[in-house]
Amino acid sequence: MQTQTSGRAASFRLRGREGEWRVDSDGGVGMAYASKEAAFEAAVAAASNAIRDGYDVTITVPGASETMLGVADTGRGADAPAVSPENTSRRLT
Repeated sequence: MQTQTSGRAASFRLRGREGEWRVDSDGGVGMAYASKEAAFEAAVAAASNAIRDGYDVTITVPGASETMLGVADTGRGADAPAVSPENTSRRLT
C-alpha cells in the first residue's frame, strides 16, 4: 500500500503517571488528566482536528507499568502473542 504524505505532521505523546497524565504535542504540553485513558481521548480529539486540517498524525502511548486501559497488566511484553477479545474473559471497566 502506498501512501501520500501532506508534508505537515502533528504528533501527540502521552506522558506522566496515574493522576497526572499529559499530552505533549508540537504546540507544547497540555493540561493534566486523572487517567491515561482520559489523556488518550484528549489526544484523539486533537488528532481528529489535525487530520481534518490535512496533517499526518502520530499518537504515541507508553506501555503499561501497572495498569492499561482499566485492566491489570498481564506482565506480557511486546514479544508475547496477542490476545483477541474473542478468546479472553477479561472485561474493560
